[in-house]
Amino acid sequence: MKTTIDIPQKALEEAMRFAGASTKRAAILAAVEEFNGRHRMAALARHLGTCKNLMSVDELKRLREQE
Repeated sequence: MKTTIDIPQKALEEAMRFAGASTKRAAILAAVEEFNGRHRMAALARHLGTCKNLMSVDELKRLREQE
């Protein structure tokens, strides 16, 4: 999708350097993917420990010892 945006030159050059990108498009894509990944991980972390049906570490160890 084509979009026109105004990004400060210095910020874009820095993003290209950090991403190791040779094009502006690659730098922006890397930044968007990083942003999305961080938010997916944060959403997953909010659910950590909320499932009541999973085994605890101790239960798993006992199960393994019985085998």
